[in-house]
Formats: sequence, structure tokens, C-alpha cells
Amino acid sequence: GYDTIYALQDIEDDAIVGIGSTARAYEHHIRAFVGGLYALCLGLVTLSLLSAGAGVLAYAGLVAFGAHLAWQVIRVDRQDGARALHLFRSNRDAGLLLCAGLALDVLLKL
Repeated sequence: GYDTIYALQDIEDDAIVGIGSTARAYEHHIRAFVGGLYALCLGLVTLSLLSAGAGVLAYAGLVAFGAHLAWQVIRVDRQDGARALHLFRSNRDAGLLLCAGLALDVLLKL
């Protein structure tokens, strides 16, 4: 999903040169496509947390992570390359939210 957002910056150039990308393939349904990928990601991370016996703080991080991904889906615009770059870069924050929840969960178990 994040790579598709990144590819939105160059979607017109890619079309001129003939480069295929998920951004071009799903450009008219970009929110649904990215949202579907992010939903799949959240589902798989949830399964991972369940199988690892994660605690409440890990799930709090997951909720924050999911909220951030939802914010990206709401904001993504196939015609705004500057916004796409901003959203792509914001994935470091998404990862930090999830990682912080996992780290705090582990620290409290020590």
C-alpha cells in the first residue's frame, strides 16, 4: 500500500514511458486498493499478536497503527504528488506507533 502511494508521485511520467505500477492499475480506485492492502496488513499483524500472546499495550499500538493507516487512506489523492510523498513518509510514524506498543508491552512483562 505504501509503495502504491509512493508511485502516485510519478503516475503521469510512468504512463508516458509505459511503466506499469499498482498506482496506474488502480488509479481510479486508489483508496479502495490501498485500504484493502492496509486491512490485510492489519489482519495479519493481529493474527501475529494473537499467536504471540501479546498484551494490551501491543494491541494499543496496533490500534494507533491502524488509525494512522486509515488516515492515509482518507487523505490519499491520485492527483496530488506532494501529498503522496507526505503520506509515504508518514509511514515511519505508522511503524513507530506499532513498534512503541510492542516495545512497551515487552518492557512491562520484564
